[in-house]
Amino acid sequence: MSVAEPRRIVLFRHAKADWPEVPDHERPLAERGRKDAAVAGRKLADTGIPFDLALCSTATRTRETWKLAVQELPHRPKTVYEERLYEASPGELIAVLNETPDDAQNALLIGHNPGVQGLTDILAGRSAADAREGGNREFHPAAFAVLSFTGSWKSLEPGAATLLDHWDPSE
Repeated sequence: MSVAEPRRIVLFRHAKADWPEVPDHERPLAERGRKDAAVAGRKLADTGIPFDLALCSTATRTRETWKLAVQELPHRPKTVYEERLYEASPGELIAVLNETPDDAQNALLIGHNPGVQGLTDILAGRSAADAREGGNREFHPAAFAVLSFTGSWKSLEPGAATLLDHWDPSE
């Protein structure tokens, strides 16, 4: 695998969660979230990206989102449940992605807002001010962005990627 070949990363926000009286980390998906997670899985399959790795937050709602979405993919990638993705800032998410082995060509990260949306903007080279002025795309629950970059995962940094696509269940 050459680091000169473009890599793709999909940043995927968990689907709509319910609000029962449980700690935030343990919140399950709402009924709408379960439906949207499956639809998002079909849309991920439609991208044609052969995912090598999925990094998923350990929160209940992200694990449930991934469990429903992955059923729609033609190939189940290796999945790593990563505690550091829960409530992570864009910088913390980049640090986790920088640890991705270079034999993984395409990766999927299932996480939370505002980190996922912020990371999309930062990787595509948009500051928060630019995003606000430029009609920032919202990351509703179950939305995802597809980005591309060239180089090793260790070289992934702000401005290093190109936004290729964005899908939102509300569109």
